[in-house]
Amino acid sequence: MKTEGKLITLKKNKEFAFVYSHGKSVAAQSLVLMYFRNKYGGIRSGFSVSKKVGGAVLRNKVRRRLKESLRAYIADMNGNASIIFVARPQIAEEPYARIRAQMGFLLKKAGFLQTQGHN
Repeated sequence: MKTEGKLITLKKNKEFAFVYSHGKSVAAQSLVLMYFRNKYGGIRSGFSVSKKVGGAVLRNKVRRRLKESLRAYIADMNGNASIIFVARPQIAEEPYARIRAQMGFLLKKAGFLQTQGHN
């Protein structure tokens, strides 16, 4: 199933818990990617921004930036997996371009991107 550039998100707590308990992870300075490869379903994504990052307004800003960064890569991604991006507290000070670059690095490291042409 090709997602055609559309972002499909994880919504239920049990979906997040499954990826946390059975998945693998790769990390960058202010972002962690947890993923579990499936046989079907395309790329389904989730975003976790804890209260350690800041107040509700700042957490939502970070979540919006993460979603927009992933939209830039989703058309070039391959495979079927559930992925979760976990924001570390220092992400609050990162500019958008750095968040996007770290996301590209993690997606490439995990094998979801063949080319890193979006940096």
